[in-house]
Amino acid sequence: MRVEAATLAAILVVSVAMCGCGGGSGSRGNQTTTPMITWASPAAIIYGAALGATQLDATASVPGTFAYTPAAGTVLAAGSQPLSVTFTPTDTTNYTTATAKVTLMVNPTAPAISTSTQNGAQNGAVIVSLSDTTPSALIYYTVDGTTPNASSQQYQASFLVASNLEVQATAIAAGNSSTVASQSFSANIPSNTLVWSDEFANTTGAPAQPDPTIWTYDTGNSGFGNNELETYCAWGSSTSPCSTANPSEYVGTDGYLHIVAQQPSSGVYTSARMKTQGLFSFQYGRLEFRAQVPEAQGFWPANWLLGNNIATVNWPACGEMDVLERVNAAATPDWNQGSIHGTGFTGGTGLGTQYLFPSGQTAAQWHTYGMAWTQGKVTYYVDEIPYATFTTASISGFPGAVWPFDAGQANFIILNLAIGGDYPGPPDNTTPWPSEMLIDYVRIYTN
Repeated sequence: MRVEAATLAAILVVSVAMCGCGGGSGSRGNQTTTPMITWASPAAIIYGAALGATQLDATASVPGTFAYTPAAGTVLAAGSQPLSVTFTPTDTTNYTTATAKVTLMVNPTAPAISTSTQNGAQNGAVIVSLSDTTPSALIYYTVDGTTPNASSQQYQASFLVASNLEVQATAIAAGNSSTVASQSFSANIPSNTLVWSDEFANTTGAPAQPDPTIWTYDTGNSGFGNNELETYCAWGSSTSPCSTANPSEYVGTDGYLHIVAQQPSSGVYTSARMKTQGLFSFQYGRLEFRAQVPEAQGFWPANWLLGNNIATVNWPACGEMDVLERVNAAATPDWNQGSIHGTGFTGGTGLGTQYLFPSGQTAAQWHTYGMAWTQGKVTYYVDEIPYATFTTASISGFPGAVWPFDAGQANFIILNLAIGGDYPGPPDNTTPWPSEMLIDYVRIYTN
């Protein structure tokens, strides 16, 4: 059908009038308006605080109700946390539901610093522990007066404080840091004071477990980087070849710690590797072991230290200090070696010095093995006779070498009797079974 132009114009005018567009009802032909929501960025909170009115406080341009996600009273994880609100207007004819979002920063709680005189601390020294209630938070700390951050030492274990210093600690979770907690210590302990020890006392009348609040164990037969032959057994292990009837370590009624090398069957060897990792550590001081060691082909007794930061930087960057170490049968003259290891000076390129026992003495007799550790310096001695001193200058001839002993970390203690491996070679038909390393005590003194 053909429509003239004038007729078409008249139809369009009538159609617009019938729409009612521009009427005064406010509905604009059933169209609705989205309300404006105002929500200021909420102030950061500490983990453990429940969401409240100060965080959930949005306003809208018209009357209505708010529904928040998460709801009031929720405890959020640390980090950057999204909050959202849904606004339902009272007038749903002219206004539609609206939403808005903001970000809330949830910071970790500050670490708690606690002290104890348990587990060997004495004469004014304390054992300091750090803890935090924020899940997955890592604690970083300093003892040199600097403010801790993510580049500081990560807390791994309780540590001995026997000098005047300030412990500062912060917790970091999901990229957010807590406030810094601090505690000052002013014990004013004189030099050469005994501040920690395990005397291996036993009044039970039977072989006893080494103090489980101080000692834990490396276990298994992984070779431990040296192709060693033994299976290391923890106290109480009955997993073959370990045996509770013939433990690899125990505190005897004689008041000595016994670490026992055994051959339960042909070509099978058991022993023990005890350590304070995760339980106790210290930085600086004078460490002593009174010990006697077995001397025969294939034996490798050692009492030594590793940095707690082996959990984060691995070996040898964590540093290693060997106080007692020797291999195989007695020599003439007999000897002990004191060594240090770090990045750029390990193995055959490490730093070690042998102490030669006086004529008539052997390592199988009782001796006191010691180490004095101060900033930038490690000195070894046997029976109060110093025989080796290493300083930061000692590594100057090793390309890429890094002195690892003053990076802020405390160190843990290891006592072990290895069997075989690259260094001593395997046992032979002259090796007696069982054999044992005896330790009378482990002591730490102030420098």
